[in-house]
Amino acid sequence: MTSQRVHGPAGRAPDDPAGLPPHELPGLDRSWSRVVVAPDAEGTGRHWHVLDTHAPRGAADQSAPETDARAGPEPVGTLLCVHGNPTWSYLWRRVLDQAPAGWRVVAVDQLGMGFSERPGHPRSLAQRIHDLEGLTDTLGLTGSGTPVAVLAHDWGGPVALGWALRHTADLAAVVLTNTAVHQPSDQPSPAAIRLARSPGVLDRVCRDTPTFVRATTALSLPPLPRAVRRAFAAPYLTPGRRAAVADFVRDIPFEDDHPSRPTLDAVASGLTALRDTPALLVWGPRDPVFGQRYLEDLLDRLPHADVQRYTGASHLVLEDRPEGVEVVWRWLQQHVAPDLDAGRAGGPARDAGSVVGRVPIAVDRSAPSDLAVVELGGAGRSVTFGELAESVEAVARGLAVRGVRPGDRVAVLVPPGIELTTLAYALWRLGAVVVVADAGLGLGRLGAALRSAAPRHVVGIGRALALTALTRVPGQRLRVELGGPQLGLLAAAGDAAVGDTTVAPRDLPAAADLDPSADAAVLFTSGATGPPKGVVYTRDQLGAQVALLRHTFGLAPGGRLVAAFAPFALYGPALGLTSAVPDMDVTAPHTLTAAALADAVAAVDASAVFAAPAALRNIVATAEALTPAQRRALAGPRLVLSAGAPVPVRLLLQVKELLPSAVTHTPYGMTEALPVATLDPTRLLPHDAAGQRGVCVGSPVHGVDVSVAPLDAGGVPSDAVVTTPGTVGEIVVRGPHVKDRYDKQWARQDASDRPHGWHRTGDVGHLDRDGRLWVEGRLAHLLVTAEGPVTPYAVEERVRAVPGVADVALVGVGPRGTEQAVVVVVPERRLGPVARGTGAPLGHRRLASEDLTREVRSVAGVPVAAVLLRDWLPVDVRHASKIDRTALARWADTVLHGRGLLDRARDWAAPGAPRRRSR
Repeated sequence: MTSQRVHGPAGRAPDDPAGLPPHELPGLDRSWSRVVVAPDAEGTGRHWHVLDTHAPRGAADQSAPETDARAGPEPVGTLLCVHGNPTWSYLWRRVLDQAPAGWRVVAVDQLGMGFSERPGHPRSLAQRIHDLEGLTDTLGLTGSGTPVAVLAHDWGGPVALGWALRHTADLAAVVLTNTAVHQPSDQPSPAAIRLARSPGVLDRVCRDTPTFVRATTALSLPPLPRAVRRAFAAPYLTPGRRAAVADFVRDIPFEDDHPSRPTLDAVASGLTALRDTPALLVWGPRDPVFGQRYLEDLLDRLPHADVQRYTGASHLVLEDRPEGVEVVWRWLQQHVAPDLDAGRAGGPARDAGSVVGRVPIAVDRSAPSDLAVVELGGAGRSVTFGELAESVEAVARGLAVRGVRPGDRVAVLVPPGIELTTLAYALWRLGAVVVVADAGLGLGRLGAALRSAAPRHVVGIGRALALTALTRVPGQRLRVELGGPQLGLLAAAGDAAVGDTTVAPRDLPAAADLDPSADAAVLFTSGATGPPKGVVYTRDQLGAQVALLRHTFGLAPGGRLVAAFAPFALYGPALGLTSAVPDMDVTAPHTLTAAALADAVAAVDASAVFAAPAALRNIVATAEALTPAQRRALAGPRLVLSAGAPVPVRLLLQVKELLPSAVTHTPYGMTEALPVATLDPTRLLPHDAAGQRGVCVGSPVHGVDVSVAPLDAGGVPSDAVVTTPGTVGEIVVRGPHVKDRYDKQWARQDASDRPHGWHRTGDVGHLDRDGRLWVEGRLAHLLVTAEGPVTPYAVEERVRAVPGVADVALVGVGPRGTEQAVVVVVPERRLGPVARGTGAPLGHRRLASEDLTREVRSVAGVPVAAVLLRDWLPVDVRHASKIDRTALARWADTVLHGRGLLDRARDWAAPGAPRRRSR
């Protein structure tokens, strides 16, 4: 191999064969640059510009040694980075900069691109694969015994994968970012590329002008700094230096008879040889070139691949999300150099199957004549277990007719009730995967969530299907008609119902043949503390969850449940429970009235009620409208369950006045794991809470382990977990029903899976001496003051006892590490308007009185910088109970810093600003 400097930057003509970057470029270490002579596909020696963390010392100097690499031990791995069109090795500057100790990174400029030699004629895909092979042989990357991973982007993907298929013995891992290996001839090519390839346009936009080069970096979200955009364009300042940009576009084999089509097809079909090679796909879903279909195609070919999808990112995903570079390295460390990865000990989740077993996610058939689902809204309908089981079989066959197969993801957009229950169990009968996102997320976030799940089918009511089309959710559409004598599912107007029984039962997989480890559901979180996350459950994990609910709360077959909490309205048929759906909007829990609850209880003689905290509030608030008969009906239930957010004991005591026979349990958990712990808070004695902080959520349920990861002075949790009483830390759980993973969120899953087999909940709390868990707030809402971390719940509980306080929230204002505690109080009396000329803030923005401020400070237990008043607190959309503390902190900062009303209005009108209010 040879390493040389080709002319100085000041004297180099723009079309010289090769050279080094001509000046300092942001983020690029010039010591990485070298020029290497290596044979191309035809054996001709070509000058390549490469970035190499193990480049010879002084590689930019003519006197540099020509063959000696930097002294030091053999690398633990080499990462070969291949750019696409029209970028160059500068794309990977952060990857080189963040390389862990022991790794070598080589980022190439493909021939004709970047600062490599311009051969003077186009290079085909096959030639580029062989060109790269000549370079890696010259650099000694192959056959050395050092594992090689490849990282590629755009049309560098097929080049790198073609190389990888020829060097599987050296290959350790594959990382791809927004690329493709297959263009179906029956589908349109990306509009941006079609436009660039139009006759008379290609040369003009790609070679004669820098339009194509500049357009590529213009796609980034947020926009790239001007200096970075100039750096990407630096090798392409003249038409001669842009010739390969146009040639690259010409070589994209969209057509069946394109000369490079056989090579691309061979790469695509050859990926089966990499199914045992670790793979990671890092994706920007807003890419106008490599859209969702290309990601799905790669997953079909590499079904074992991990995925990190960055919502809102575009084509240059590692530019849009620089944190993705750290994710790439973390992933590579685990898969290529696992001995260097720390913090993953812990073993697999403990299996409680021997204690609680698994409940099959199928309709219980032990009492076929008993009512299974009763709807109280509208005309009122019901279905027995026997009828439901028959409908499930019929609908499963109908879905199979329309192409739904085991493993297919199916987005279900149907209101809770008979149709939703039938659909869900029919899909599970088929072995399909139910995808559920809350309609309360709003159109934009609902569409983004479903797009990320990439369903093959969307089943819903007509209005919902129209909205999914508007938000570009993929998948075949199947329409549901509500309220008919039998379930009507239509593929399109005039089609036969999916309940059609013309398909023989043998066309459905036998229940015993369905893989218990296969995916069963993708359930999206509420988005209360960030973008909604898809939580994936296997069939086995769902069965364990249902079993834990049965075991913990005694929900045996023959019981009767009022299901006013959407996530668990579906589990009644599997448990053998008669489930009544009250007359309410189940996706809006605060719409449940006391009268509607009483009617539902009376309709089935309910023994249990499951309702969100917001539903309980409205039940108490509307209790005056109850008739004597309705009050008698509410005396029947023996159990009230409420989950989704902390429930004040005062509210539970009010609920018990309405349901005097009921034990009130508040199971702690989250979308990723429920139940984790439980208790009846009204039975806590004063001495139980002595010296404790936060909200007690009870003892862990049988088969579930709970620990904490202690916080340091900066509020960062440890990798280790402990059960020491009183230690405050992030709550960490494990059990047979904990989620399998976050969907297409490898980084989040990896961060939550420490130690391995445990789930980091994102909540902060501690265990007491009796093993009970006390939750003190969300890790994201922790205040990090100069005195150390402050958890919000304990302060709020103390302030809530101040006379005249209806609700309260603690937020931090200022830089992390020196945050100031601000208490936001909702008084029992609404504030009302403020008169002009008083000097007080307008509307609901006020500083508390001196007396109230003094009282709050006296009980808070921490230094309080200010006490603010509001008429309401912003809350999440699903439970209408979780306070949006991020929005509240932003508002408090606005008020305290005296910004104008216009700025405040902008804060509250921002996308995602909450619309629901907690009073």
